[in-house]
Parts: sequence; structure tokens; C-alpha cells
Amino acid sequence: MDFDVIVIGAGAAGMMCAAQAGLRGRRVLLIDHATKIGERIRISGGGRCNFTNRIVKPEHFLSQNPHFSRSALTQFSAADFIALVEQYGIAYHEKTLGQLFCNDSAQQIIALLKDQCTQGQVQWAQPCPVHSVKKTPTGFALETAEGRFSSQSLVIATGGLAIPQLGATPFGYHIAEQFGLNVIPPQPALVPLAAASDYVEPFGQWAGNSLNVRAQCGNNTPLFRENLLFTHRGLSGPAILQVSSYWQQQAYQGGKKHPISLNLLPDLDIPAWLQSHRAVKLTLAQLLTQTAQPAWPKRIAQAWCDLKGWRKPMAEHSNKEIMAMSEALGAWMLMPAGTLGYAKAEVTLGGVDTEALSSKTMASKTVPGLYFIGEVVDVTGWLGGYNFQWAWSSGWVAGQSA
Repeated sequence: MDFDVIVIGAGAAGMMCAAQAGLRGRRVLLIDHATKIGERIRISGGGRCNFTNRIVKPEHFLSQNPHFSRSALTQFSAADFIALVEQYGIAYHEKTLGQLFCNDSAQQIIALLKDQCTQGQVQWAQPCPVHSVKKTPTGFALETAEGRFSSQSLVIATGGLAIPQLGATPFGYHIAEQFGLNVIPPQPALVPLAAASDYVEPFGQWAGNSLNVRAQCGNNTPLFRENLLFTHRGLSGPAILQVSSYWQQQAYQGGKKHPISLNLLPDLDIPAWLQSHRAVKLTLAQLLTQTAQPAWPKRIAQAWCDLKGWRKPMAEHSNKEIMAMSEALGAWMLMPAGTLGYAKAEVTLGGVDTEALSSKTMASKTVPGLYFIGEVVDVTGWLGGYNFQWAWSSGWVAGQSA
């Protein structure tokens, strides 16, 4: 069966691309090995899909080429996807930091994409594993569980390795390598971090408690003001997920990973706050629960101060100890033991090297008719709707060209 375009991967990017190519009048086949499509969309945002962000810029993405995402994000912006959502009458709301969610259900986004594919007369082969892909003089030939298909253009939208329980595979990386494209080694990103051995026990005792912090990982990286969540295995919560991507990226930049730095009282001038309570009979733990803004949970405050050995009333601490308190509260340095892996990761860092692709079309520079879009590419967004926007944008531009 011959097609103009075959898209492998019926996720966010794949469905967007297939629909756009079909709406251009191209004969499109969309293939996916999974029984259910759009599962990553369905489970996202607690089932309400954080489908984009009000403000999306290239600096919200990690890549070996930080400027690569600019063209696609400009051609099909967050405003463009919001307009599509509104066109379908999908009610949505804004949470913190510009994050947009469906009022009702993520299924509405899946239904939107399916309808767009229907309008583009996209044909489906699903579930349908792909056994092999070969280049031909006129395009590509695929051997699949449903037989042989051929096309002029081939779009790889098979995602990364995150959430393997939903069917994630390295298929896209293998295709890139088969055709001679470089792949930046993939790693889990937006992922909880495992505690070093000396913190496993205390973190386990604090599990379920959270603090509002300002987190960073190394100099010249963004600061994230979000919640930190203690878990039985380490640290999670939005602040940690955000810095985890930068902690992972350091492996590409000289191989040396830096500790994460946590400002535990981001709303306070910490030295001035401590000095103003220099003569009181309260302990630091009591200050943290009674006068800090926001106040700490008692359990965390006492345990953290015990860990540091600061149990005396403030008036009995030396100037050196007060300075140490200030430094620890303003920049608690923690070196993770690792991450909790792809099973807990939201996305994959790394992927098909952007140097091998056109930023305007997502097409391979060396293999005519071959495209890579979405998470399989070395473009990884922050938490907050950015990765879905990359899927919409990269899928859209490929759909205009494939």
C-alpha cells in the first residue's frame, strides 16, 4: 500500500503531524504499536492535560543546540494551539506559572487530534508493530505486522524512553542510527532524584512533607521557585523535577555533575532574619515553624536542625554557628545519588542530534524525506506544558513539509 507520508507514532507530535499533512491533501498513514493511543496525553496533568503554557520561549528547553526550537515554536506557537483548543470549545484554566489545563478531561485533547486526523483523511494501522524500515529510490519501505507499506516521506514520532509501562521504546533512536544520524545519549529527565546514602533514612522519615524552595543546579542555570517533596527514596516535587534535567545535562558538559542548591527560605533575607532573632530563647527549629514565611512543618524543622546539630536556643549559638545556619538555609547543597529512572521520569533528555535536522521542517539534512519530531529529538522542555508545545510545534512544521 503506497502513501505520500507515513508517520510512526500516534502520540501528541505524531497525530499533529499526520493531521496537518492530511489537511494539505497528502495521503497519510499513521502507525502505532500500542493498543491505545495518546496514553501520555491521557495521564498528563492528573488526567486534565497541561497542554501548553501561556509563555513559551526557546530558553524553556534544554538541547545541545539551545536555539534549535526557535523556528518551530515561532511557526506554530502556544497561541496557535490555544486557538485550536478554543475552536473545539474545550474549556481550560490557568494554574501557576502560566500552565494551561483542560477543565474537564485530557480525553478532549485526544479527541481534538483524532478529529483533525479524520478531517485530513488519515488512515490508521494500530496496533501495528514495525519490523523494518528501508530506503528505496522513491522513499521508504516498511515491513509491519499488517504487511508492507511504502511512502515518499517518513516521520518518526515514537518518543523517548520515559514511562516504559506505557510502551516507550528506543525505536526512534535505532532508526536514526540506521540512517547515520547521531543520537545524543538519552537520560531520564523531569525525574525524582535519589538521596545519597547519608540522607536516605532522614528523607524516609520526612516522606510526604514538602517545602517551598528556590532550586538551582550549577551556575548559569535557571532558578526554580516551586515545592520540594521529600520521599522514601529521595526528593521529588516540581522544584526537583525541574532541576533534575539540568543535573542530568551536566553529564554532556564535561561529565562533572554539580550538587543541587536549595534556598529553603526564598521569601526571606536570611542573614537579617537570623540576626533579628539572635537573642531569643527559641531554637532555630521553633523559629522555622513560628516566624518563617512560609512556616515549616514541625516535623521537618526539628529533624533538619537535629541533622545539623542546632538544638540550642538562638541566644546560645556563636556567630560562626549563626553564619553556618544562614549558609545552609540559603544554599543547602545536596549531591543526589542518581535518579529514579525512566519509570518515574516525565520525559527523556537527549535524542536525535539537532545538528542532523532542519529546524524549519524537522527533516533530516542527509536522508531526503526522513523527519524526526517530538520527544525523540534532542529538545526537552521544562515542566509546565512545554513538552506538549514542542510536540505540537515540531509536529505541525513537519506536517507542512512531509
